[in-house]
Amino acid sequence: MKAHTKETQSTMTPEKAIQFLKEGNLRFQQNLKANRNLLEQVNDTKDGQFPFATILSCIDSRVSAELIFDQGLGDIFSIRIAGNFVNEDILGSMEFACKLAGTKAVVVLGHTSCGAVKGACDHARLGNLTALINKIEPAVSAVEEPADESLRNSKNLDFVDAVAVENVKITLDNIRKQSEVLKEMEDNKEIVIVGAMYDVSDGKVTFL
Repeated sequence: MKAHTKETQSTMTPEKAIQFLKEGNLRFQQNLKANRNLLEQVNDTKDGQFPFATILSCIDSRVSAELIFDQGLGDIFSIRIAGNFVNEDILGSMEFACKLAGTKAVVVLGHTSCGAVKGACDHARLGNLTALINKIEPAVSAVEEPADESLRNSKNLDFVDAVAVENVKITLDNIRKQSEVLKEMEDNKEIVIVGAMYDVSDGKVTFL
């Protein structure tokens, strides 16, 4: 499989971009990786890059976007931060990726058993991590069940995963509220902004 070119990027639609990611994740689940020569792609992309998607994911070592979507060099922009939330710098990176570099999809990718989300569920406090956890805690409050406070912690993995999904949804809302550039591009159908969840137990990505 060749690296994307200006021509292949120009024919890419937002819908096709998501389909490419879905097909890549299916290959990953089936251990049928696309045949690509990464060193050849190094050479192919030395004068420029033409990625088709931007993925915001967690720093979790099990959730490498390039691997779980079976993509090569020059295919996707990968933004990683614990808890996959957005701030001004990340939004600026997304605006560059979409408006200037031509990607057609923004995917906010959460995952099951997320350590950052567990920290938010437990209201953990530790150095600079405290400020990061604070940004995820609104998702904890947004999940109403269970009402029993003794079950609203990191030991309840169903609760943790429900908070992770809510955190993805809140991040999607924040992208649209805080970036006029991306909101306008989405309204004009130049890009799609979608959420997804990765299951660390089986490698499957489910789009929300």
